[in-house]
Amino acid sequence: MTTTDTQGEDIQMLEDAVQRFVQTEVKPHLDQWEEAGQFPRSLYQRAADLGWLGMGYPEEFGGTPAPWAVRNAMTIALARTGGSGGLMASLFSHNIGLPPVLRHGSAALQQQVIPDVLAGRKIAALAITEPGGGTDVSALKTTARLEGNEYVVDGEKVFITSGMRADWLTVAVRTDLKNKGPMGISMLMVPGDAVGLSRSPLKKMGWLCSDTAHLRFDGVRVPASNLVGEEGSGFKIILTNFNGERLSMSAMALGFSECCYDEALSWARQRKTFGTALVDHQVIRHKLMDMKMRIESTRAWLNAVTARADAGDRGDKSAKGAEWVAQVCLLKNHATQTMQFCADQGVQILGGMGFMRGTASERIYREVKVMMIGGGAEEIMKELASRQLGL
Repeated sequence: MTTTDTQGEDIQMLEDAVQRFVQTEVKPHLDQWEEAGQFPRSLYQRAADLGWLGMGYPEEFGGTPAPWAVRNAMTIALARTGGSGGLMASLFSHNIGLPPVLRHGSAALQQQVIPDVLAGRKIAALAITEPGGGTDVSALKTTARLEGNEYVVDGEKVFITSGMRADWLTVAVRTDLKNKGPMGISMLMVPGDAVGLSRSPLKKMGWLCSDTAHLRFDGVRVPASNLVGEEGSGFKIILTNFNGERLSMSAMALGFSECCYDEALSWARQRKTFGTALVDHQVIRHKLMDMKMRIESTRAWLNAVTARADAGDRGDKSAKGAEWVAQVCLLKNHATQTMQFCADQGVQILGGMGFMRGTASERIYREVKVMMIGGGAEEIMKELASRQLGL
């Protein structure tokens, strides 16, 4: 049996497990979680037991090494069957919070942070965005000055996913107070119980069951050993981290697009107007085909970019590079635009039901904007891609 066949079987088993999990442990409670603004912490433990939190991480930390093709398949399946971006954003916030410490943290820091998170005992989050600036990371103002063997952190972060209950925060700070540009930025692991850290919940248009916070650091003292990488290397770490986040978001967007298509098709087959099923009307079939066309183009592009990511991780230096980064940026735009189109068409086909809470299309319709902004807004993605291509 070839590696491709084995991977295909793994993906099928994973998709089946995801579907069972969503049907039995998510869908019966999702509306309640949306109203509550959070889901139970016990769900992290459940996802860890299933091996999903540790997917893509080294075995030495309790993870399971897996290529992007498998990780993205899980993401797509969860989005397609669950239809909740808020659930996925918080449940997997460690996938943007842990990679910096995994790649650049000391061995001691890695052992202190990573195993508990992958086991579902602790929650990790990434804290970069500030009230005065989002995508312009180089202008961040949160400072960390070194006093003896501790950093003293002062500043604010906003729109932080899992920010209300994170046990570990991977925080972008300015350690060189004289350097106002990107070279003065570092990454620091801040414990969630640190004295001087306060959190305020934020209300949102979508992602309702994802806890999102405004963080304030008022003289927070952190051991110098919690520095991730070297001082001044934070900006480069952040840029690298964005590539994985954007690839995952593209997979999420594809899954949500398929979720809208599935719901719209099911409704069109059941709903009757003027004595015939909606799907028998040409205008509805054409809407469905417009959705399908965008879904399949997104799938093909995602598969191509994912294959290069996996080749690069296996050591093929030609697979990744500036042009690949441009592809990731443009794919993220294309995938979220597909999601936007499918959510809009899904709501339209469902009609009045599409405007009601409880339908997946309605939820995804509200959530699409954060997907088009988070991880890098469309406009920034185009500009970054053009620069990577030398334009």
